[in-house]
Formats: sequence, C-alpha cells, structure tokens
Amino acid sequence: MKDIKVAIIGLDTSHSLQFASRMQDANCDITQKVMGLRAISCLAFVTPFQDEKGIKERTLELEKLGVKVTSSFEEAVEGAEALMLEVNDPSLHVEYFEKCAKLKLPMFLDKPLADTIENGIKIYEIAKKYDAKVFSASSLRFMKEIDYACKIIQKPERANVFGALGIAMAGESVVWYGVHTFEMLQKLLGRGATSISAHQDDKGVVAIVKYNDNRRGVVELNEGAWVYGGSLRTSQDCESFTIDMSTAYKGELDQVSKFFHGGENPVDFLDTLEVMNMLDTTVKSLKSGKEELLTEI
Repeated sequence: MKDIKVAIIGLDTSHSLQFASRMQDANCDITQKVMGLRAISCLAFVTPFQDEKGIKERTLELEKLGVKVTSSFEEAVEGAEALMLEVNDPSLHVEYFEKCAKLKLPMFLDKPLADTIENGIKIYEIAKKYDAKVFSASSLRFMKEIDYACKIIQKPERANVFGALGIAMAGESVVWYGVHTFEMLQKLLGRGATSISAHQDDKGVVAIVKYNDNRRGVVELNEGAWVYGGSLRTSQDCESFTIDMSTAYKGELDQVSKFFHGGENPVDFLDTLEVMNMLDTTVKSLKSGKEELLTEI
C-alpha cells in the first residue's frame, strides 16, 4: 500500500503525536501500527490548550519521527496529499478548516466539530462550498463494543452512555470533552434528537435527550472518571458494554487511512452536525436550567 503524505495542522493536542507515532515510529507496537500513512509536516502554534514550552517539546518528538514542524501554513501543506486538522481549541476550527478546504485535499477534522452549533454549521457550509472531502468524529464512534451493541439491539428504544468530562483550558468543557460520550449516543440511536434537559452537580453533568419518535438517551459525563460504556435497550432486551480504550487511536486512524486511500466517508456529516447540536444544546440547558430544543438545521 502506498503511503499517503499527511500534513498535520495543529500541535496543541497530544493526538498529533499519537497519530504520527502510529504512522511511522519504528518503536511503535505492531498491534498499534497503522499502514498507508506518513506524516511529513506539522503546523505548530500556541493556543490556550498548549503553551510555547509544550509546543517546543512536542516539536522535538515529531522531528525524531521525520516530521517537519513549521509555523507557516504554506510550508506545512506543501507536498501533502491529505490533511489532519488536529487543533485542540475548537474555537479555531472554522478558520483553519476554511484554509484547508480551499486546497481540495481529503481531510480528517478531529473532534469536536467546532465550539458552537453556529460554527459547526459554518464548517458544513464551507465544506459544501468547496466540495470538501472530509469527516469529523471521535474515536469512540468506531469502537468494536459499540458496533456489537448495535448488532444485538437493532431497533433500540433507549440508550444510556457514560464517559469522562475533561476540563477545557478555554471554552466549554461539555463541548470539548463531552463529544466522546455524545458520539457514542449518536452512533447507538442515530439521528432524530429534538431536545435536551441537562443538570450539573459535583460529579459532573447528566443530560436527558428526547427523540422525535419517543426514544430517549441519557448521557453521563463524569469528572475525574476515565471509563466509557453504557447500555442499549428495548422494552425486552438490553446489551451493556464497557469500552476498551487501548485501541482507540488505532481504530480511528485505520478509518482515516481507508478514507484517504479513496474509501467511503465513514461518518455522514449530518451525524457529526447532530453531535455538535446536542453538545451545544446541553450547554444551553445547563445555563438556562430548562429543557432546550436543538437548533433547527
């Protein structure tokens, strides 16, 4: 398989290192290795999520892997055949996505889609304007335990999911880190969410999601607890699961490799938009103390 030359846009997230390592680190465990990709460059800049010292440390790690690190966008994308947008600060996603979309290269936009549903819609419109080949998702969407639950319970009526609530350096923590758990819900129940009622306490956030056909989802985001799982149910059956996160990076990067090599888009953009919509609506419900409707798209 020919290696696709990848430019990584952003170094304020550990994902830039984790993905590059799985592409080309000679010391990477063979069970974590992903074929068909090679990171050739990385655009590095400081954000609230990583300071200059951290950027310099990560730069040294990438350079050991043969990745050219630069502060110039033009240098970063020169010679690239595909792009991975790894900007940890979601408020910057619109700006960098538009720059990248103009290049007409296949793209992976790391989670979350944006910082608000309004900016998520802007990205969707930019993608349509430039006919961009892109997908955006959390690794949780691709975990085998999720696929198995969907196979066992094919017409679910309810889903409960739980996961971590990491604390964002800027913006909304629910959006920045809750995306993982909401991705699980969206994969399990599909589209059709209409409203959300959310509550926050000293343990984290709980959101109740109503659907247009009387289904219900419950999302539990826990501070300081890094375990993911849940259950998928009908009135007669239940399939519970706990996620093995040890393969999360590889699982997502496998999807990226297939996509960059001409495979089908693994995630409908409307699914990604609904995740963004649910995240944004959860924030609105927490602030208002009331049930809030999802934004009409």
